[in-house]
Amino acid sequence: MELNLAPQMPDQTVSEGEGGGYYTWSISAVPFLGQAKLAAGKLVLQPLGFALPHYADFKKIGFVLQGCCVVGVISPDSTTEKVVKVTKGDAIPVELGAVSWWYNDGDSDVVVVFLGETSDSNTAGPFNYYFLAGALGMLGGFSPDFLARGFGISVSESKTLFKTQNATVITKLKAKLNISDLVNNNPYRNEMVFNLKNALPSVNVKDGGSLVSATAENFPLLSRVNLSGNLVKLESGAMLTPGYTADSSYEIGYVASGSARIQIVGLNGQLALDDRVEAGHVFVLPKFFVGSLIADTEGIEFVSTVTSSEPKLLRLAGVESVWKALSPSVLQASLNLSTEDTDIFKDKIVETTAIIPPKKH
Repeated sequence: MELNLAPQMPDQTVSEGEGGGYYTWSISAVPFLGQAKLAAGKLVLQPLGFALPHYADFKKIGFVLQGCCVVGVISPDSTTEKVVKVTKGDAIPVELGAVSWWYNDGDSDVVVVFLGETSDSNTAGPFNYYFLAGALGMLGGFSPDFLARGFGISVSESKTLFKTQNATVITKLKAKLNISDLVNNNPYRNEMVFNLKNALPSVNVKDGGSLVSATAENFPLLSRVNLSGNLVKLESGAMLTPGYTADSSYEIGYVASGSARIQIVGLNGQLALDDRVEAGHVFVLPKFFVGSLIADTEGIEFVSTVTSSEPKLLRLAGVESVWKALSPSVLQASLNLSTEDTDIFKDKIVETTAIIPPKKH
């Protein structure tokens, strides 16, 4: 079966209004998302924009690409609301079934991209949200007598309790929320948020770029969602060497800025994708396929989610290459090389890293 891995911009507007918008990638535009049970969404919150409390049938990582906002989360095994302020560079995991709300208390727009896995979703494709309030609120679907009984209120009260908020996904508040104590005096940030921009890179190459990874090892919350996150920056002309996930996990990425040429090779050594990715594109690396990028003139920065909290990512080039691990005689026989060419190849592997800077002219 031929796979369509072409990078895509969001093609569906779920909600758009004065408070902001929410946009997704449909499986009609990106069929492989449905096959791989992946999804992506983009939240834009204007000042005083408030994404109503909701839960979802998927797990995800939210990457803050612009601005800062306040997030409230109630995990499925807790009745405590944990409130944190997130800013550009932050990654915040959201567990399956967790209730969350998102609020822009600043003066400029906020952009958050969600990349996640939907194997537990009711339907394949985009994220499915279940709202606690608003025109799409779950409780608003119950009859007044059920609500009256459940909440200990009168039937007449129940008729208006869940009907006064007319917004669907996002609303613009008339005044700022009174949550300064929750934001400024809470102990939850280190537990809930990982800043990819300030973390120590696992790969950092002069004139080449850097790679920062958040896994269960350095961010324990990820073990609860069984996902991990990456931030990759490539300078002009730099290359991310060919690599693959060796643990049957998928990688879904979003380009925050810049552009690059991307190639993905699949079963039987067939080139599955040779294209360009640019700002706003989502792209997917299927499990066991090998992918690589070479940045264009302006370089590239992208975030990605891998569907494992402790992913096994192997490189086919660079100092961590499996070629380096092979004994010289096996390497020589595999590639049908002379002894001299085998030695040269082994030496060259040692000289390169996972990120290769551009050649100097």
